[in-house]
Amino acid sequence: MTDRHVLITGGAGYIGSLLTSELLRANYRVTVLDSLLFGGEGIVPFLNHPNFHFIKSDVTEPRAIRDAAKREWQKPNAVVHLAGIVGFPACQAVGKQVAWKYNVEATKMVFEQASDLGVERFVFASTYSNYGLSEDGKPVTEESPLNPQSLYAETKIASEEYLLSQKDAACAPLLFRFATLYGISPRTRFDLIVNQFVLEAFTKRELIIYQRGYSRSFVHIRDVVRGVMMGLEAEQKNIRGQVFNLGTENGNYTKNEIVNFILKRMPETVVQFKDLTFGGDMRDITVSFEKIKRVLGFDTTLTVDDGVREVLFALKSGLIRNPADDRYRNAQFIVQ
Repeated sequence: MTDRHVLITGGAGYIGSLLTSELLRANYRVTVLDSLLFGGEGIVPFLNHPNFHFIKSDVTEPRAIRDAAKREWQKPNAVVHLAGIVGFPACQAVGKQVAWKYNVEATKMVFEQASDLGVERFVFASTYSNYGLSEDGKPVTEESPLNPQSLYAETKIASEEYLLSQKDAACAPLLFRFATLYGISPRTRFDLIVNQFVLEAFTKRELIIYQRGYSRSFVHIRDVVRGVMMGLEAEQKNIRGQVFNLGTENGNYTKNEIVNFILKRMPETVVQFKDLTFGGDMRDITVSFEKIKRVLGFDTTLTVDDGVREVLFALKSGLIRNPADDRYRNAQFIVQ
């Protein structure tokens, strides 16, 4: 049996379910703590795995992590904190008080419990939404000023500030700012730009695009999982109190360019562009990923074109039979 034990909050979700699979494949012990807000189908295949535990709990519970650690296994070596209200539409829907409780206060509680247990490292899922708009048009680095355009980003920045204030704690914090994810996982999401575009083009044969010239940064979920695992395995001196943008320069695209990937696979799609101003996520940036490549040796293996092909195959073949189901979205309203 392995002595490497990782506890994942939100482990039944989009990232967590695939991370669980890959950690088990790498002979880790994995404890998933999840409230199952979007169901638990993504982790059902692991229930009888000898290295897997599942605990239904909520990260806002004051003893959630401590209670999860009271099993026959040794305490976790690491906590990967993915649980929260993810995305600006979901945060807008629940309001500031609830978003703050689940995204900021819960992060503090989970970290404090992990520290008390003697956990060695704490991996936090943050977002490049924190940068908002690039002031000078140059690619943003981990040192760039943060300019949040949404409540979601505000909660992530507040959590980051708390964790970075704890960088000398026995439990070493490691912060990843993920680019916009795409691709299939055991609990796929269709409220993410690439996945959503493929679904709309496949089911409706048309796309309505807002913010057409805006630049975003994109990364395949499998590469995100690889990056998190590299963070778990890196020497602690290289990750303690560090922030890494997780993605690739090759994933910096405008929305128009993403549409072209869709049209390559589904040329019959009718595309309409509309102007819309709204109080939400107005990101328009390109991102530098030089640091994660230099320090962790990370680079991506999959492209947006790979993701479009993968999602389209999952829909065409019926692997995902009812993609309109609420469980495939963190919120119902998104702006394309």
